[in-house]
Amino acid sequence: MKKQLYIILIAALSTFSACKKGGLDRFPQDAIAPEIFLNNESDLSLYVNGLLSQPDQSSYLNDQSSDNVATTAAVEVKNIMGGNVSAQNLTTGWTWTRLRNINWFLENYRKAQVTEIVKNHYAGLARYYRAEFYLDKMKRFSDIPWYSGTLNPGDKDLYKGRDPRALIADSIMADLDFAYKNVKEAVPVGTPGKWAVAASYVRAALYEGTFRKYHNELNLASSANTFLQTAAKISGEIIASNKFTIYNTGKPEQDYAALFSSQDLTSNKEVILVNIFDQSKGKGQNLNGYLFGDYEQAPAKDLLQTYLMKDGSRFTSLPNYAQMSFVEEFKNRDPRLSQTIVYPGWIRVPNATPYVQSLNKKFTGYHQLKGFVNSTDNAILNGVDFPVYRYAEILLNYAEALAELGTLTQSDLDKSVNLLRKRAGLPDLNLAAANGNPDPILVQQFPDVSGSIGVILEIRRERRVEYAFENMRYDDLMRWKAGRLLTKSPEGMYFAGLGKYDLTGDAIEDIILIDRSQTIPAEDQKEKNALGVKLIYYRTGAFDTDATVYLKNGTSGGNIVTENIIRKFEEPKYYYRPIPQQHVTLNPNLKQNFGW
Repeated sequence: MKKQLYIILIAALSTFSACKKGGLDRFPQDAIAPEIFLNNESDLSLYVNGLLSQPDQSSYLNDQSSDNVATTAAVEVKNIMGGNVSAQNLTTGWTWTRLRNINWFLENYRKAQVTEIVKNHYAGLARYYRAEFYLDKMKRFSDIPWYSGTLNPGDKDLYKGRDPRALIADSIMADLDFAYKNVKEAVPVGTPGKWAVAASYVRAALYEGTFRKYHNELNLASSANTFLQTAAKISGEIIASNKFTIYNTGKPEQDYAALFSSQDLTSNKEVILVNIFDQSKGKGQNLNGYLFGDYEQAPAKDLLQTYLMKDGSRFTSLPNYAQMSFVEEFKNRDPRLSQTIVYPGWIRVPNATPYVQSLNKKFTGYHQLKGFVNSTDNAILNGVDFPVYRYAEILLNYAEALAELGTLTQSDLDKSVNLLRKRAGLPDLNLAAANGNPDPILVQQFPDVSGSIGVILEIRRERRVEYAFENMRYDDLMRWKAGRLLTKSPEGMYFAGLGKYDLTGDAIEDIILIDRSQTIPAEDQKEKNALGVKLIYYRTGAFDTDATVYLKNGTSGGNIVTENIIRKFEEPKYYYRPIPQQHVTLNPNLKQNFGW
């Protein structure tokens, strides 16, 4: 009976449609009265488990909004920079159904006949979900209405205006603080417990602290350090708990990749929260067809150039680094590069010979490896677990918060960032050396950084590399007020011009670039390489011609170019999204966002 009641409840919650303020005047009481539910721990657990919502492998596709990839998808921020979006046609994000379901629980859970510890555990989980809901809303709109309860038809708050960001952020922190202090550590595998809540707490505090520090349009910089101190404090407590470690078996060429291709992450000590997939249990996910080759997104050269050399020196300090071939770019690099992006000589199952990169118009030529499962077994493809929170992020957040506060020491680096570098087999990051010799390219990219400039920039590099394609980069650029970096159209592999090129690293040519005016020979007329394998032909030219490969300088060579639109990032307007105009029209108390 209890299971049937739960199914009825969740079905009812999912059918509510928006009415007036996005559905806030409709609530679960319409479907089931609290007096016949939420009476014991089983009821509390059933309801809160119904609120579970976790990131999955789709996160490997969500870097399309950042400078890490080129994409052919209709990505929102790209459309905005192209001038195609307004408050009239950008209508997403202003939905409140999930909040109503959370708040209904928080209004009614106390009637359950359980101990205060049990009540607080489930209330803490609900408040964790509410904090995450509001954090996403605040990232998008900044000022938003705060609702701590459900509403009835006729309530004046249905038509309230937007509450200030300061109130929203403080409320998020209060929810996360309560959750951190009350959610139990021992919870069912795959569901958030104390340390997952702590990871969310740190992420939210760092986001808001750095956002306030760098976004002077908010006039909240004076309170930035309060959030940064919270981020440093809670991440320090996670570190001090000794519950987690960086996954490191001493195999720098494999250990990092294992986190993204494992059939079982439940016992991995780096993974704080896991989203479990198992085809045999009816829960599978396979993104191979979306991640690899030339479907919607491809890694950008700018990301590739961010990775250091294996000896810790900068790739961008090498002579002629910008004109290096695909094979040269991967030599002696941070091993995480070849565990994130397909490298020369990589073999794709079930083939026995090295894979040759496929080139196509509007793609970079680079292929994403992170999230790709190199198998043809459907059970394996659909059974890869996803790491929702990794300890690596805690270490990076800890170091960044302290660096922004100006209190970071070498000891702090050694117990945070340098643990990630050790896994990759790289030399330690030295505080004095980093501050004494900041990377000039990173200085140019992030001119607003002050204080310990060099080490802050190196921590930002480490974040980009460690979390490439894990849906972190866009939020990082937004909180650092670095939207200008999105105005650079992504580019790809470098080719000196027409001719033959090796893409597998064996010094034998695999492809040939010909002028777009030429015709690709028939199969029996194609030239063969020294291995007796036919060369792959590509017609080459400038963008928007009938060529297959677009080069920056046409047949004279250059990087592959992926688009020719003019991107414009209007500050501070594009750091925020407009309130959908229909809601502003319905509710005059809603004032439109920055410049929208």
